[in-house]
Amino acid sequence: MLTTVEKNQAAMAAAGAAHPLDPLSAEEIVAVASIVRAAYDFGAELLFETIELCEPAKDVVRGFVAGMQIERTARFNAYRRGATGVWRGKVSLTEGAITTVDFLADVRQMISPEEFFMIEDAAKADPRFIAAIERRGITDMSLVCVDPWTAGNFGIEGEENRRLAHTFVWMRMFKLDNYYAHPVEGLNVVVDIDTMEVLRVDDHSAAGGIDVPIPQTPINYDSSILTDFRAPLKPLDVVQREGPSFTLDGNLLTWDNWDLRIGFNGREGLVLYRLGYTVGGDRRPVGYRLSMSEMVVPYGTPEGVHYRKNVFDSGEYGFGKLVNSLALGCDCLGHIQYMDVVLPDMMGNPRVIPSGICIHEEDAGLAWKHFDFRSERTETRRTRRLVVSSITTVGNYEYCCYWYLYQDGRIEFEMKATGIINTVACFPGSDQKYGTEVAPGVVGYNHQHVFCMRLDMEIDGPNNTVIECDTIAPAMGPGNPMGNAFYVEQTPLSSELKARRKVDFEKSRYWKIVNPDRKNWVGKPTGYKIDTPSAIQPYIDPQGPSGARSGFIYNHIWVTPYDPEERYPAGEFVNHSAPGDGLPKWTARDRPTENTDIVVWHSFGLHHIPRVEDHPVQPCVFCGFTLMPLNFFDGNPLINLPPETNMASRSHGKDAGSCCAGD
Repeated sequence: MLTTVEKNQAAMAAAGAAHPLDPLSAEEIVAVASIVRAAYDFGAELLFETIELCEPAKDVVRGFVAGMQIERTARFNAYRRGATGVWRGKVSLTEGAITTVDFLADVRQMISPEEFFMIEDAAKADPRFIAAIERRGITDMSLVCVDPWTAGNFGIEGEENRRLAHTFVWMRMFKLDNYYAHPVEGLNVVVDIDTMEVLRVDDHSAAGGIDVPIPQTPINYDSSILTDFRAPLKPLDVVQREGPSFTLDGNLLTWDNWDLRIGFNGREGLVLYRLGYTVGGDRRPVGYRLSMSEMVVPYGTPEGVHYRKNVFDSGEYGFGKLVNSLALGCDCLGHIQYMDVVLPDMMGNPRVIPSGICIHEEDAGLAWKHFDFRSERTETRRTRRLVVSSITTVGNYEYCCYWYLYQDGRIEFEMKATGIINTVACFPGSDQKYGTEVAPGVVGYNHQHVFCMRLDMEIDGPNNTVIECDTIAPAMGPGNPMGNAFYVEQTPLSSELKARRKVDFEKSRYWKIVNPDRKNWVGKPTGYKIDTPSAIQPYIDPQGPSGARSGFIYNHIWVTPYDPEERYPAGEFVNHSAPGDGLPKWTARDRPTENTDIVVWHSFGLHHIPRVEDHPVQPCVFCGFTLMPLNFFDGNPLINLPPETNMASRSHGKDAGSCCAGD
């Protein structure tokens, strides 16, 4: 039981929050862990998967005024080392007590970052693994690298009711060598993470008992190893002599006509709250909560045991837990403001990631331009965008998340994927049906990266409707005598089953989110369009063991009525999950979704057929989506941008000089 002093400390920690949506502070994380530990007499055996803010009800947040007392509640998922099952509950920091708790005997918590090296150490200490390594001629175990992958749910005998890692193996030639250039094919260790017991060492040989050789050629990227660099270009500096145009007050970010709150948690990473755009003193809400709520990476090969590579990087590892500290002048250019991230470790201690979030401005090119050939006058305006970003490393891949806010009201999310492709060894020069030989003896298998955004919208208020818009070209005839006509057919998505939708390029299909009760000056509902250029076709069978757990990838758009407990499209506990959880289960109820508080889910991603250029480090590839004002404003919102000329611009060449005569 907590003492009165401990309860007071919890209340004091909660009192430090300035806003109901502020992420938990280090003091609050400590207080939550203490409260939960006091309820369970497990000592150091009690571990934490999750400690995060339990967001208050929307009406509480909308009614909050600075200085009001804040009731702070946290969610937690806790478990006992070596045992199965998870305690899921909520803690009132204000009261210093657990308010709700359930024990879920059949779920499995994520793999924690601290467990990565524990799994590797367990594998490397097993005599069967040592023998398999030595048989391949490897004598220095310190150069062996064992990556822990989640094991999925494939019905393999002996794996039932366990929390497992199914590992893959690489090796280094020397300390800083790129080990992904040297895959050790056919050797996989299955580890029970709860007990750190090696369940199996699977040593597969090729046909005829001949091992696939370990590629020996070093293919490196570390600057301390490379010696041949191209000549550097002249500096390209981003200079803001007067500082940036944004203001960060705690977690409240304001810039131009925009304001929003920035959040972060260990599962989703960046969260944008309460986005609003102010016009003529009228603050108009646009989005209540925007986040990347899940991602999955299915690999497309049946060869060996690589079919097990189907990783939910958010739900099985915690996307936010693996966030980078960003470096000024490298990850971010310009006049930067960083925010630290505070997350719990598996013991419930706060862990600070310095500079985990980056905020800056970028030039965004022309806003609008027109040359009047009669008056020979030109009007030109340039625009800029505000960037809120973070970068996460999940094993071999980097995922660079960028939220862009534009002056014209657009919201864009861009994912830049880089890092190292997952590699497998092959016989050099052999045919590769399911991948690409990117270096002699090194294969990158075909795969996809599918992301799912949870878009809790509030266009001009909480009650919204999603409308599907298809372009129709009627057949030539009396109504279309010249064959040139086309129009947009609009269909409200009035229920969850009707709102399971896919793109249709033949109809130039798009979706808009409108507020039926708010009209623009020509009497049409105000809204935002979802531009979906990165919608992809999944190729894993929905009836297969991987596809059945990834139901959200089979539609590009889903719509659900708002429910604070429906947060993750593949379900809350994804590790070793059963098929069908999340969006397929929720939307089967076919609840109404018209003119109500709705959440829009958008699945998109990258279809990755590896190329030689992706090795040893993949150049950034891009995907994302845009939320674009559609009849939201009464005209071009950038028409009132002031005319400006950039005084730092210079001509180069024959007529070199400043941008303005006489400068």
